Amino acid sequence: MVLRQTPVARALMSSGVLSLALGAGPAGAAPCSPCSSRSRTASRAGAPCGAKNPCAAKNPCAPKAKNPCAAKNPCAAKNPCAAKNPCAAAKPDVDARTVTRPAGYKPFTGNPAQLLERGKQLWNDAKLSTNGLSCQTCHQGNNAFAPSFAKAYPHRVQMPLDRGGVKQVQLDEMVQFCLVVPMASKPLAWNSAELAALTAYSAKVQKDYIATTAKAQNPCAAKNPCAAKAKNPCAAKNPCAPK
Repeated sequence: MVLRQTPVARALMSSGVLSLALGAGPAGAAPCSPCSSRSRTASRAGAPCGAKNPCAAKNPCAPKAKNPCAAKNPCAAKNPCAAKNPCAAAKPDVDARTVTRPAGYKPFTGNPAQLLERGKQLWNDAKLSTNGLSCQTCHQGNNAFAPSFAKAYPHRVQMPLDRGGVKQVQLDEMVQFCLVVPMASKPLAWNSAELAALTAYSAKVQKDYIATTAKAQNPCAAKNPCAAKAKNPCAAKNPCAPK
């Protein structure tokens, strides 16, 4: 509303009485803020100005907590596949007497074709092991053979040397080592048909391995393109030769 500036009103304004009546503070004082400590609003519980300034809290992004991404890389741990060959040991731990030919050894003899057929069955038989492995498990597709497998037996093989201290093995001894070490089983009887059959089939696998390996590695094994039986143009009769 508009007050008429009468002499009385001017007198009241100058004395501050009218200002107090209209809600103004004393002359020279700041206007009454709702957040002022004198304000009834500020004294009420839950007043927005009564609580601490939420922005005054520490920046939640600023704490010096360890960065979870700064931890050591879990992939930096030692690779379990980089461990030493599980078929190896720090020192010989296989009794060589159980996996090398005994004195007076005479292997079982039988029909070669039948031995091969039986040997193939045993090669794929996980029941020969105690850990679910078969010969085929490790050697499918000629895998896991050392280069020395291409050599004629007896020869040096690292596993028998490491695990039994045996410097050279025969093929049937290698079969026994494989049964005892990677397959965690017991050796077969030396005069058994099973050992003879598995040895015979292992010899066939070795033969196939040698053929496959030699063919894959020798770039000259392909047919010589110069060996074609094309007609030699120089083989024609000499036109200058007398008849």
